[in-house]
Amino acid sequence: MRKLVAAAVALVVAGCGTPGASGTGGASGRIAVFAAASLTEAFTRLGEEFEAAHPGGEVTFNFAGSSALAQQLNQGAPADVFASAAPANMKQVTDTGTVKATPVTFARNTLQIVVPGGNPGGVTGLADFAKADLKIALCAEQVPCGAAAKKVFEAAGVTARPDTLEQDVKAALTKVSLGEVDAALVYRTDVRAAGERVEGRDFPEAGEAVNDYPIAPLAAAPNSVGARAFIDFVRSDRGRAVLAEAGFAAP
Repeated sequence: MRKLVAAAVALVVAGCGTPGASGTGGASGRIAVFAAASLTEAFTRLGEEFEAAHPGGEVTFNFAGSSALAQQLNQGAPADVFASAAPANMKQVTDTGTVKATPVTFARNTLQIVVPGGNPGGVTGLADFAKADLKIALCAEQVPCGAAAKKVFEAAGVTARPDTLEQDVKAALTKVSLGEVDAALVYRTDVRAAGERVEGRDFPEAGEAVNDYPIAPLAAAPNSVGARAFIDFVRSDRGRAVLAEAGFAAP
């Protein structure tokens, strides 16, 4: 059964001990994966397929903003794999030695304007994010989607006037899907995952901030063999196919 664990729960579960890695393909026991919030749908599916292919394995996820995950890992949170939505947050854990292996880019993502169904605010482009009469949600700058948003606004020469700054991309998307704001900037993968609740709008400056997604095993991974097996699965032909279906681009 899929386990989507919040940060606090992830620490408790992972701390309960991970059985040694053995069995078919070496991928048995619990594999704790800390992954960017924008990977929620794709990695949940990959986790299910990985477990089906490795009956002795059990993948648990902690999905959150990459900056928050990096901080948790540097503070000693036990995990096996870290998948970040930006190299900068991966660097936070490589600089401390929490990750010693060379991270590998496995996917890419770009931003899209997202509005509630029917687009009640009449948002058509980035210039609308500067309008005082519209309610705008953005990710905080320390979060990868926020750092990318800063780049595209600079490229467009737009000074955004956000009403709320969120700590991960899913939180910004939720504000839109609930109709609490008129627009936000999120990844196109998140727009696709939200379905008919929202509408996406492309904009030309999106190419100025393409996010690379790196993945790596943790230096002190309780299940190092399982970590490698999961990373290999993410990078396999099947993994790439699932990521592509979710809207991610190949590296």
